[in-house]
Amino acid sequence: MQPKQNIVHLPVYQPGKPIDEVKRELGLTEVIKLASNENPFGCSPKAKEAIAAMLDQVSIYPDGGAVELTNAVAGKLGVQPNQIIFGLGSDEVILMIARAFLTPEDETITAYPTFPQYKHNAEVEGAKVIEVPVDANGKHDLQAMLGKVNSRTKIVWVCNPNNPTGTMLSEAEITAFLEAVPKNVMVVLDEAYAEYNVSGQYPDSVKLLEKHNNVVVLRTFSKIYGLASLRIGYGVGHPDVVRSINQVREPFNTTSFAQKAALAAVNDDAFIESCREANANGIRKLTAKFAELGLPYFDAHGNFIMVDVKRDGNAVFQGLLRKGIIIRHDPSWGYPTMIRVTVGSEEQNNKFLGALEQVLSEVAVS
Repeated sequence: MQPKQNIVHLPVYQPGKPIDEVKRELGLTEVIKLASNENPFGCSPKAKEAIAAMLDQVSIYPDGGAVELTNAVAGKLGVQPNQIIFGLGSDEVILMIARAFLTPEDETITAYPTFPQYKHNAEVEGAKVIEVPVDANGKHDLQAMLGKVNSRTKIVWVCNPNNPTGTMLSEAEITAFLEAVPKNVMVVLDEAYAEYNVSGQYPDSVKLLEKHNNVVVLRTFSKIYGLASLRIGYGVGHPDVVRSINQVREPFNTTSFAQKAALAAVNDDAFIESCREANANGIRKLTAKFAELGLPYFDAHGNFIMVDVKRDGNAVFQGLLRKGIIIRHDPSWGYPTMIRVTVGSEEQNNKFLGALEQVLSEVAVS
């Protein structure tokens, strides 16, 4: 059986190495995973209670429209319920957007490097992907991206903060970009890490929907809400756009457990604030140490930092792995001497920094 020819070259997504696999391979008893930008503090206690309360309903199909959760999130964001669609993480919403709107005659624009699922799903649909390198500071080059827009452009993907660089586009930058993009071109603002932002300059993208019908905002419960294993995220857009995305959504695509946990988590503002504060403190601690070690890094506005270790990034990754610390290095980023590390708890950050210093002394400078 031959697959579609437009997918035979696509790489299979490689997640961060699982903790149990590393323990087994290296004979370790303690492993810290700082590779997948998960919340080191878990999820809201209210979400745990909501999950436990669902155990007797495992045999019952979930609400296919996630109506209760949709109404709660709509109320919190100040939009209408028909402006929201839920998916198995925001990455399924990306898949649905690509399926609903992209054809082999279309072009779509992304930054490089950025979250790979924009390109992946566009190529599955046969669309041509235009990748625009980030600037020297690791930020989306919005002017260069704008320069690539033409009559075939259907979607522009903007990851803010960007993964893997962690850099942020301000409200002024996003607003100017949206004013310049043709109204028949969709702009997807992927804000998976929005809740971590403490800059005071982050865009109120949901508010921008009032003026820009061509914008879709993506959010997730996988990051600061700590519900990554339950796979639930959502998109917010114009009702007509959301309806089109809904037409390609699989039935019962989010579970009852995920819906109830998200419903409990979305209103636990105290938990979110504590995680945001701890993350900001972690960024300050890590970047201060990087500066002390003479290691350049990109400004971090999510819950991870991309740092230049001035040595072969894979060698540093392997060295840290042997010490029970899982971080991220990906040759496809185009940064051979950079690694990405998730901001952990204070204890995890201390152990990472101690291990990093040891590995840096063992690996020769490039």
